[in-house]
Amino acid sequence: MFRTALRNVFAHKARLLMTVLAVMLGVAFVSGTLVFTNTISDAYQQSSAKGFDQVDVAVEAKYQDDTGNKVGKKPELTQAMLDTSAKVPGAASAVGAVNGFTAIADKDGKLIGGGFRSEGGNYWGDKDARYPLKSGSAPHGKDQVAIDSETAERAGYKVGDQVRLSVDGPVLTPTVSGIFTTDDGNVAAGGSLALFDTATAQQLFGKAGTYDEIDVKAASGTSQTALKAQLDKALGTKLVETTTGRQLADDQAEMISSQMSGMKQGLLVFAGIALFVGTFIIANTFTMLVAQRTKELALLRAVGASRRQVTRSVLIEAFVVGTVAGVSGLVAGIGIGAGLRSLMGTLGATVPDGPLVVSPGTVASALAVGIVITMLAAWLPGRRAAKIPPVAAMGSVHAKATTKSLVLRNTLGALFSAAGVATVLAATTMDGSDGQAPMGLGAVLLIIGVFILTPLLSRPLIAAAAPVLRVFGVSGKLARQNSVRNPRRTAATASALMIGLTLITGMTVMAGSLQKSIDKMASSAIRADYVVSMANGNDLSPDVDKKLNATDGVTDTSPLRNAASRIDGTTEFLTGVNGSAIGKLTDLKVDNGTFKVGGTKVVVDDDTAKSYGWKAGSSFTAHYEDGKSSRLTVSGVYEGNELIRGILLDNTTLTPHLTDASDMQVLVKTADGASSATKDRLEKALGTNPAIKIQSKQDLSDDIAKMFTLMLNMLYGLLAMAVIVAVLGVINTLAMSVFERSQEIGMLRAIGLDRKGIKRMVRLESLVISLFGGVLGIGLGVFFGWAAGQLLGTKMATYELVLPWARMAVFLLLAATVGVLAALWPARRAARLNMLAAIKSE
Repeated sequence: MFRTALRNVFAHKARLLMTVLAVMLGVAFVSGTLVFTNTISDAYQQSSAKGFDQVDVAVEAKYQDDTGNKVGKKPELTQAMLDTSAKVPGAASAVGAVNGFTAIADKDGKLIGGGFRSEGGNYWGDKDARYPLKSGSAPHGKDQVAIDSETAERAGYKVGDQVRLSVDGPVLTPTVSGIFTTDDGNVAAGGSLALFDTATAQQLFGKAGTYDEIDVKAASGTSQTALKAQLDKALGTKLVETTTGRQLADDQAEMISSQMSGMKQGLLVFAGIALFVGTFIIANTFTMLVAQRTKELALLRAVGASRRQVTRSVLIEAFVVGTVAGVSGLVAGIGIGAGLRSLMGTLGATVPDGPLVVSPGTVASALAVGIVITMLAAWLPGRRAAKIPPVAAMGSVHAKATTKSLVLRNTLGALFSAAGVATVLAATTMDGSDGQAPMGLGAVLLIIGVFILTPLLSRPLIAAAAPVLRVFGVSGKLARQNSVRNPRRTAATASALMIGLTLITGMTVMAGSLQKSIDKMASSAIRADYVVSMANGNDLSPDVDKKLNATDGVTDTSPLRNAASRIDGTTEFLTGVNGSAIGKLTDLKVDNGTFKVGGTKVVVDDDTAKSYGWKAGSSFTAHYEDGKSSRLTVSGVYEGNELIRGILLDNTTLTPHLTDASDMQVLVKTADGASSATKDRLEKALGTNPAIKIQSKQDLSDDIAKMFTLMLNMLYGLLAMAVIVAVLGVINTLAMSVFERSQEIGMLRAIGLDRKGIKRMVRLESLVISLFGGVLGIGLGVFFGWAAGQLLGTKMATYELVLPWARMAVFLLLAATVGVLAALWPARRAARLNMLAAIKSE
């Protein structure tokens, strides 16, 4: 039986090729993902480990003592602590590190590094081992700065150039004194690093005479553990904590691994989708092969082969196919991993150098996935093959589905579909995150139900295309009849395409609806012309609001000042605003009372009011961070949104209780409205500061649109693999169908249907099957998009469903294109069949 199985593999190698390709693509996706994420993760880990080469023990201040009680304000690392650290037994040297946000502008005034990865620090003395100089010299004084070589290359800076930068304050224009190399992870990820001399860095970052970290280098012969023990003894452990360089590197590696796991899981989900689609092709292929070999299998049974042996022979074929697909998929995956890494560099993403990592786990996963998926998909056809009675050899009668099996299948499909729809609809009535799990379960049940019902659905839906197919005469009529001749085969072929288009359509509906809702929220909730914020999300200096207020053409401004408070024993964040202007800068719908902010009168969003049972006229006591408290009165309750929510009170009431006032954002209203001239005027008023973003409502919407477009394009690219697998499925099914119907095609040729008619028949059959899958996929995608939107609507008042008709038309056109392209080879093969040889074939 083993030899028989191997002989069958080689006998049907052409027909198994598409199955190998389908499985290979899925395996390549899996192994490519693992190679890519492992390579990137290893490169960052090696890079970060190099960054700790000069640190044997790091000393940092801590908030808590050894009993876990809060000390209060975070203690500072003083010069005395640095001197003590340098003198402990076993210490060779000690360096004080200071860091903070530093935005660097390129020569066009644009921010380098994306804001969130723009860092600053101190260069220790004339030669800092942490930052080897590539050219120039160490910075000295407030008029000099050293920058990393990656930033210098990207922006075209060299030693002696003047550079514009900002450290949470006014714009500085120091001269580049030196360019250094670094293994800093932020720089490796595309960020920037600027270094000042220690005194200047302490002054700029508001840390005069203190440090954020003390890095101690061990003397020769002293271990990191021994040095740590000496530092703990000298500095104590109440206010500071010490960590070995090895532990820092391990912690960093663990953090990088954790960050990469999210990307890895996301990519593996799409690989799983491609493999899931591939199972339809495998099952379809083996079902057709078994059907074509009914006589052979029945003869094996007649000469003594048991059912188990027949099933095993089919599984052996699947094992061989899976092994070939696994090995070829692994090789292709290694190429994909290398290609993705190169692509990141082409797209401007900076990745540290490192070798391509192909771990034993990746190899094992690729082979396991290829073999297991193929054998699981082939098990059911193999089981069916074993049930063929020996008497079938008498007339090569293919086993057809009984009425009982069809009724059972349709009943099961209806139950799954009904349960799925009911679960999804129930989830839409739930609140936010509570409905996510039920909706996911309902979606899976509905997809399974529709798949089971697809043979039943194929007849009426394909019959609906009959009027169009009549235009093509005999070829069209034959194509329609062939499409419904074997509903199970048609269903399995169409379902592969259906799943891909369901996901693509659902995500497109959601993304379009979210974009529309956020645009609506920005335009309806904000009357201000501009929103000013820090590029890295940090707080703004109160001076920004003062400068904007003094700018020509500015009519109203209001900073949004955040501060923690205690209300009824619970921590609540208060938002300080300009009470006299906030009503002109926002357009928030008031459900109860009036929108009046001033003195002790506040307005509260509906969620907060509901949680405390407040309404207009309610009073409560707020305890501020300075220990003082005041009695506040709710003047109105408004509908909160993603942009503005919480308790709004006047800054004249809040600010006296803050030790260090800072603003999250500043809302700005101008006499001339939003325009490029107005924006330029505001930028100049703030010194053309690269650290500060000035965005109109349109800018906010465009940023969100870019994010959604990028996300959708990435998802389209990932789901393209599932669509490619579906195309292979259509090609495979048509090719095997042509082989199966060789005699029939020969007869059609004999009675007058020419080669063009045969080609047209096969193409139309492929087109009908593909459009059938496309219609089902788009329909399910719209339903899931609507349902997910209902869930989002509980958290977003402005949410509304937007159906992207143009894109859905493109998706349907894509399905039609898949059908046309998939039919090219099978149609050509059918048309070239020798008429007499085909008629004589069995």
